[in-house]
Amino acid sequence: MRFLRVLLGVLLAMALPLLAYGALGWFDARFDSGSLKQTSLRLNQQGQGAEDLGPRKDWLLLVEDPNFLSHYGLDLTSAGSGATTITQAVASRLGFETYRSGLRNLRQTGYALGMESRLSKDEILTLFLRSVEMGQGPDGWMTGFFSASQTLFNRPPADLSDDEFLSLVAVVISPQDFSLLGPNPALEDRKRRITRLVQALCGPASTWDIWLEGCR
Repeated sequence: MRFLRVLLGVLLAMALPLLAYGALGWFDARFDSGSLKQTSLRLNQQGQGAEDLGPRKDWLLLVEDPNFLSHYGLDLTSAGSGATTITQAVASRLGFETYRSGLRNLRQTGYALGMESRLSKDEILTLFLRSVEMGQGPDGWMTGFFSASQTLFNRPPADLSDDEFLSLVAVVISPQDFSLLGPNPALEDRKRRITRLVQALCGPASTWDIWLEGCR
């Protein structure tokens, strides 16, 4: 019994700093929430908010974070959700000067939970659309869903064809590998899988099926 008490004490002593590091992210996000809300408001005023995607916003959510509207920042159970929600993706981009996986995942998770406690879902999605990496463009690396749409197609996302819109959605998972500048068989394959998904012809094979193997 004494050994167990000592072991539990050691484990608790090791866990407390980790929990504190995660909690720091939560407090930081709540502190940053005012400026994040202002950024989201400005983007909405510029026509670059979540609602400016139009009804195809649901397609993006279905692919990137199928339970986004109902989870609280984390989701490790929904089919196709993978390990990172949209909220966590925003946290890694806006909550760190430079994000690398590892222990920083704890603070990222805390930051995501903190954002969910202060920001609306539309505000979080708007920040995601602004910060998401979209791959190589004609003038260099592209950041932002609306920016990529304007750069590549000279139109906002709401005015794109379904095929063009899904091309942008397909790039998000791996912008370093998928290019919209020329023929890309891998991108076309992913776009076909996404098309079948949004048409309700298939679904992810498991929680971790972010590549939509269930939609081959």
